[in-house]
Amino acid sequence: MAPRKNFRNQAKKEVKPAAVVNKNGVKAEATVAASGGGFSGTKIFTWFMVLALLGVWSSVAVVWFDLVDYDNVIERAKEFRFNFSEVLQGKLSAYDADGDGDFDVEDAKVLLGLKERPVSVLLREAKEESAVKEPDDSRDEATHPYEDENNAIDTKGELVEKAQPQQTVEESKQYNNQAGSLETKETEVESVPEPEADVEPEVESVPEPEADVEPEVESVPEPEADVEPEVESVPEPEADVEPEVESVPELKENAEDQPKDKLQEKAKKKKPKLLNKFEKTIKMEIDAAEKLRKKGKMEEAVRAFETLVLQYPQSPRCRYGKALAEDGLAEKMLSNDMLQKAIGTYKEASELPNATPDLIKATLKKRAERQQFLGRMRGALATLEKLVQIFPEDVALKNDLGVAHLLIGDNKGAKRIYEEVLATAPSDGFAKVHYGFILKSENKIAESIPFLRDGLESGDPGTDDGRFYFHLGDALQRMGDDSAYKWYERGHLRGHFASVWQRSLYNVDGLKAQPWWTPKDTGYMDLVKTLERNWRIIRDEAQSVMDKTTGLFVPEEENLREKGEWGQFTLWQQGKKAGESCRSVPKTCGLLERYPEATGCKRGQIKFSVMQPGTHVWPHTGPTNCRLRMHLGLVIPKTGCKIRCTNDTRAWEEGKVLIFDDSFEHEVWQDADSYRLIFIVDVWHPELTQYQRQTLSPI
Repeated sequence: MAPRKNFRNQAKKEVKPAAVVNKNGVKAEATVAASGGGFSGTKIFTWFMVLALLGVWSSVAVVWFDLVDYDNVIERAKEFRFNFSEVLQGKLSAYDADGDGDFDVEDAKVLLGLKERPVSVLLREAKEESAVKEPDDSRDEATHPYEDENNAIDTKGELVEKAQPQQTVEESKQYNNQAGSLETKETEVESVPEPEADVEPEVESVPEPEADVEPEVESVPEPEADVEPEVESVPEPEADVEPEVESVPELKENAEDQPKDKLQEKAKKKKPKLLNKFEKTIKMEIDAAEKLRKKGKMEEAVRAFETLVLQYPQSPRCRYGKALAEDGLAEKMLSNDMLQKAIGTYKEASELPNATPDLIKATLKKRAERQQFLGRMRGALATLEKLVQIFPEDVALKNDLGVAHLLIGDNKGAKRIYEEVLATAPSDGFAKVHYGFILKSENKIAESIPFLRDGLESGDPGTDDGRFYFHLGDALQRMGDDSAYKWYERGHLRGHFASVWQRSLYNVDGLKAQPWWTPKDTGYMDLVKTLERNWRIIRDEAQSVMDKTTGLFVPEEENLREKGEWGQFTLWQQGKKAGESCRSVPKTCGLLERYPEATGCKRGQIKFSVMQPGTHVWPHTGPTNCRLRMHLGLVIPKTGCKIRCTNDTRAWEEGKVLIFDDSFEHEVWQDADSYRLIFIVDVWHPELTQYQRQTLSPI
């Protein structure tokens, strides 16, 4: 085998001197061989002298002619030594996971995932990275303030039920649920100040005052540039609607069209200042921890902020950062307990001395939002009341307080708040739509219309909500105004309604949508056959309840009647059995017990419905597309009773089941000479999965 070619093998090779011819013409190597392989003493001395003289004269030549730059050689030697040292140090530090300057067993544990990296190392790395990238990050965050917060969360619905996408979409739109209202979310654009916190202190951290001031002046218009297009962008879809909705005024687009108080309000907007004087000196440490949170490293961010809180227990901004990190971790863990901890930390931050007004406002608004998220509506109301006491001139906070009153069903309290807002800011669109909403709930139909219409036309944040299109159209219908359908069309084009006819607000996307269904379409043939075979038993039990003097039938209370009398007797509500009622009609309830598509329908009812002559039910829609409604005819007059769903009108028959989707517009007339009695059975939409049926919230 040939020897390997390496430096060690090359060093072992014999080096033969070149052959030299002497005076006698004989090669020197031959002489060497002849003499037994060695020189004589004289020849050795001669060669020694020759080499010595060559060395002397070479040195003289080097010095005399300055052939070598000794200083440069020395410097390059030093440089080589230091560079080599740095290379070694770099290779070690690349694996130095615990920050002690070397690579050892502890570093190996971290790299293998057996041990967490120390907070000090994480903070140091985040500082180094933020020092390089932070200016760009701050610009991006100012432009997209929700980017870091909402890549989760959507934050609507109970955290423990977060896996239900359909629930989170629906529950964002109602006042009386745990998720809170869409208005609350939309008006909280200013309540997410974390990006601003980074932008504002960055200017402070520049050591040269002149440099600080100059960028500050130039950076102020940037958010305004972001805000202004939002006002102009609201009407863009309306450009498509305008040809069809000729009688509906288009939303305001130009600054000249905006009222003076609106323009003044925009001019006053500025970046919130979350750092007090002391906190500006520890800005780099705060930013480093904040960087971890914004990267989604919530566990590490919590530990980093806990370390800062221990170091600076009187720092409101450190405490606020800890609350935000806990909030994010709650989202990640789907933990209500962790979210409750964050709510407590928000409160601690707001109560520390030397907290800036902007931080107090941001912290308490965030606290109220998360309280609403958990369904703690009265706690959120108390938090918002405190905010309004601290900032009595802030109209947006008063608007949020009005919503908080609505969330606990206190319409009177909300009405008082919005009257105060409109007295000082008469063009506030958010207050107008909510005030109109309250007036309509009080059956002040004509009075509600201008507030709902003007509020929607304002294009203000929080006004573009399906409920307001819904109630404005409904009010116009009741006043006999055909422009109602043009507002429904606009609501559909804005994405609030599935169609002009199907206007339910709490929906699951992708379900088959048609106004009328056959038993075969539903797949619930067995249930339909059971109802139709036993309709006389069901009728007799219903009539026995009607004949009682106890008044078990209660009037319809949804404000759907134009005139007449309409009573109901409920057996199941939101998937829960009314035990007392079922004891009055045991056979009927016994027939239904084996049909979970009906008894387990948390978004429906099972009830008797009696309607007296001369009754008219306004055109209306149900709240959700997640159910179908069965009507079993029990006592039906020969003429005068009919039901319209979309543009198709039908009549009931005794012993027969009609099935329709009540998320489509429907209307009822009872012009007979005697009462009409039917049995209503709501069932799950057949395309809903078992998981959806289990996890959808009740309505």
